[in-house]
Amino acid sequence: MKPSMNKLIFLFTLFAFINVFASELPYDESADAKAAIKQAQAEAKATNLPLIIVFGANWCEDCRALSAAIKTGKNSVKLSKEFKIVKVNVGNFDRNIDIANSYGNPIKVGIPGAAILSPEGSVLYITKAGELASARSMSDDGIYEFFKKASKAPKSNS
Repeated sequence: MKPSMNKLIFLFTLFAFINVFASELPYDESADAKAAIKQAQAEAKATNLPLIIVFGANWCEDCRALSAAIKTGKNSVKLSKEFKIVKVNVGNFDRNIDIANSYGNPIKVGIPGAAILSPEGSVLYITKAGELASARSMSDDGIYEFFKKASKAPKSNS
């Protein structure tokens, strides 16, 4: 039996929607996080910029809001000029946890979490108290100011 034209159109539309949605997910679930961090660290060192490692997941509304602010928010250009940023997918706290732990577990209280490293790779700051857990209610200015201030924080946080 041949599928009707309506069924074909429906299936095509559904496939297109899923494809568009999947391509816009901010945390690449198939990425090699260790390789991405290594590359970002090399770029940070070469440009003498701090590195922000953002730990999050696609199911997390605050993680998606933080990612949007970083990528397209009103301060996204400032962020990209002042920091190298790499995002690491933690799934349902079952992926790349070893990486988070290697930076002092910035996701212990929840996601999104972040580690900020000097251009040389030393930890300057990690989230410990869910500082980014309300990213969706933080303004673009608030997110930018948080990262700016945290990158200058004394090392006692780490």
